Formats: sequence, structure tokens, C-alpha cells
Amino acid sequence: MSEPAPAPHVRAMVCARCGAAFSCTLGGPCWCSDEDFRLPLPAAPPLEGSSEDCMCPACLRARAALLMKKSRADAR
Repeated sequence: MSEPAPAPHVRAMVCARCGAAFSCTLGGPCWCSDEDFRLPLPAAPPLEGSSEDCMCPACLRARAALLMKKSRADAR
């Protein structure tokens, strides 16, 4: 009988941009996987509580909007 897969690790995060608390799920479904926009993932996961690799939902959406606006302006 095979062993069950380990449960995904959920990290308690604080957004470095705005200070909002949120969670990030490593190795499993996370809120950001449902977003249309994704930033590159870091090469290695940061320490627990670090916000070096993730943004809260509001900041990710704001960053996506800014980059899309810049992309459209650059295309002109």
C-alpha cells in the first residue's frame, strides 16, 4: 500500500508592499493559481513569514494591471 501524499505546506505571509496578511500554499492549490496573471517564481522558497516571493491578492492584481498598461503603451 502506498503512503498518502504529504499535505501542502501553507505559509502565513505578510505582503511586503502593503502589509496585508495572507496565506501561500506551497505544493498545492493556492489562491494565486486562479489568477490570470503570474509573476516568475523564485529559485528557492524563502523562510517562513517572508514576503519576498508572494504578494497579497490586491497587490498582485494591481501589479498585473500596471504591467498590462505598460505593455500596451510600449506596443504603440
